[in-house]
Amino acid sequence: MTVSARDARPEAAVAAARTLTRCRDLVRPALAAAVERLHPWPGEMAAFSLGWCEVGGRPTEGGVEGKGVRQALAVLCAEGAGAPGEQALDGAVAVELVHTFSLLHDDIMDGDGMRRQRATVWKAYGTGPAVLAGDALLALAVQILAGTPGPHAAAAVGRLSGTLTGLVRGQAEDLLFAARPWTGPDAVRPGEYRAMAELKTGTLLGCAAALGGLLGGAPPRTVSALDRAGRHLGVAFQAVDDLLGIWGDPAVTGKPVHSDLRQRKKTYPVLAALAGSGRHARELAALLDAPLPLDDAGAVRATALVEACGGRTATLEEARHHLDAARTCLRGVPLAPRAACEIEGLLAFLLHREV
Repeated sequence: MTVSARDARPEAAVAAARTLTRCRDLVRPALAAAVERLHPWPGEMAAFSLGWCEVGGRPTEGGVEGKGVRQALAVLCAEGAGAPGEQALDGAVAVELVHTFSLLHDDIMDGDGMRRQRATVWKAYGTGPAVLAGDALLALAVQILAGTPGPHAAAAVGRLSGTLTGLVRGQAEDLLFAARPWTGPDAVRPGEYRAMAELKTGTLLGCAAALGGLLGGAPPRTVSALDRAGRHLGVAFQAVDDLLGIWGDPAVTGKPVHSDLRQRKKTYPVLAALAGSGRHARELAALLDAPLPLDDAGAVRATALVEACGGRTATLEEARHHLDAARTCLRGVPLAPRAACEIEGLLAFLLHREV
């Protein structure tokens, strides 16, 4: 089974894309106004990362922006609480700024030179400037939430603060995984990777959903359920990312084919494949342990071995399991029917996304 939006029912894909576009159009003016509050230089780097401009500030023509999943969750969860989506704008902007901050810093730590078919910020502007831009975005996100009108500003900042702690813990675990062996008692297990993914990816998606509910006036029980749903979605989202890192189309992902394998990243498909003990798993471990970089033939062989060991199938099952868990969380609390339908449509589409 391929990981592609083409595998989803066409009408579901169209509906999800329409939802993302509606939410992005709602948030974009507030997000642009927030970025304009930055010093012009970090502001330009932020706009470059968001796909709005080229190096030097010239507006981008036909640039590739992110899908805006986090900001959409904030808007939809406010609407699920019975409030207009505009009521969650500060939360939507804050989570999008934090997401962009995390990408700037992650690309530096991972050494990734391409994102969304263009250079990453540190490649385009330099490492120091990219760190500075990320710091500026993080500070701005907190400032915006702290200034949210109404009674929920303090709770919103507290929730974002906890989320940032989770992000750092998740990134720390991810970096430490790189130094651990592929096999043996000290090898990274799929369960450890799952816990890392919940922190690194799930906490911010959970925060986005919870902030939407909180700013929309949802009761604490609903806010907690939205947070749990977002965390499960994060694990599923990371699983699909891992599939794209091996099998994704470079013309769509903007990264070389088999990029994660070439970089010997410890991702869920590889860890699930190595959890077995057959000859294919042993051959895969030997390939990954080899001192020389994987050439084209080695990357192709490693990809085939991951699939032969069940790594691809296990990762799709992992994604589906956590999407089902997210649905269970959402269906356990009262949400406005239209918003609930749009959220569930988004969950189904994300399993088949291409970027």
